Amino acid sequence: MRHGRHVAAAAEPHLMARLRSMVWGPAEFVGPPPLRLSAKGILAGCLAVVAIIGTTVAGAWYGITGLAAGEGGLVCAAMLAIYLCRIRAGRALVGAVAVLAATLALQTPQAAGGIVLAERGRTESGVVTSVEDGSMNTQGGGRYLCSVIDRDGIPVKVRIWRGCERTTRPGDAITVVYDVEGRVPPRGAEGGGSALDALSGLAGWVAGLVLACVVAVVRSYRLSAPDRGHCPSP
Repeated sequence: MRHGRHVAAAAEPHLMARLRSMVWGPAEFVGPPPLRLSAKGILAGCLAVVAIIGTTVAGAWYGITGLAAGEGGLVCAAMLAIYLCRIRAGRALVGAVAVLAATLALQTPQAAGGIVLAERGRTESGVVTSVEDGSMNTQGGGRYLCSVIDRDGIPVKVRIWRGCERTTRPGDAITVVYDVEGRVPPRGAEGGGSALDALSGLAGWVAGLVLACVVAVVRSYRLSAPDRGHCPSP
């Protein structure tokens, strides 16, 4: 009976170490992480960012609805998570990377539309016909929404929130940017008009995703394959 307790007590630290390794990754190195692992993590994160943003921008540019809506970016996020699972990264870190990548994919469509309008948009003046307080409904997101007609008196198909303020009144002029190809919905011209300005809102998500990839890849390091019993060669 006492022997059984000793065996259980001896096995408990090993079980906890194995559980910690599964959740956070083994990180079987001493001192700073190997430089090649850090570079590998940066490369994985940067490739994922380029793939997520690139597919969404391409979808917006060429009018491919699925890609423009971020579905292609979500596929790229899933592929990144699968890659981290294949290198046996910690499950918690794989989950964090997957959430950050998926969030970036869902945030990118707005930026992609801004890039398209910055590159081939046409600016025109419109007239506000009505103003709605967005805080009064769930779709407004707390913004003021303006219904606008163009210079020919034709209503703009979407309501404009950029440039639509609390002080805006029906009859006021508002500047609207249109896609000359008609593939991106028009939007207000307030704020920066360059492609870099459109991407600036994604900077935090990009940095977080790359950093999480570096941590996940670095902590996946093992001295030997987990299914082999031999020690590595010196």
